[in-house]
Amino acid sequence: MENESEFSQIKGVAAPAQRALAGIGITKLGQLPSYSQGELSKLHGMGPKALRILEELLVSKGMAFKAD
Repeated sequence: MENESEFSQIKGVAAPAQRALAGIGITKLGQLPSYSQGELSKLHGMGPKALRILEELLVSKGMAFKAD
């Protein structure tokens, strides 16, 4: 699917977290550094496990969340 989120391919990022990200227009990993963990944690469906997985993935790619 052309509009499919990159996050659907990441093990551990559950559907509610994927929907939360898509709801604010985030469909690609490279968009995450524009947001802080605090901002994302306020989204309905975004839990600590998903945030941890996303942070680990960002770090592995040499990126990071925006500072809170």
